[in-house]
Amino acid sequence: MPDVIWSVLIDPHRRAMLDLLRERPRTVGELVDALRLSQPTTSKHLRVLRDGGFVQVARDAQRRVYTIDPAPLAELDAWLAPYRRLWNDRLDALGHHLDTTKEN
Repeated sequence: MPDVIWSVLIDPHRRAMLDLLRERPRTVGELVDALRLSQPTTSKHLRVLRDGGFVQVARDAQRRVYTIDPAPLAELDAWLAPYRRLWNDRLDALGHHLDTTKEN
């Protein structure tokens, strides 16, 4: 998994942008208003997201509309899958242990 995924997701503003874009496509102005960041700061974070492959941008007259691209998140999800299985197995074992100790 590329390190760019971690460098993009480490910033809380970029994660907040992804949360907003998960709901629907948004313009830069909408993101500025929702996140209460300056336009230059918002644009900087959007550039990092775009360069990392997390968002796509389309022009609509004078506006730029950003949409989320789920591909990098799918890659992260695939990387996390073995860890989820590990925790699920351990929780299942704990549940089994608790069930058997209740019976005694």
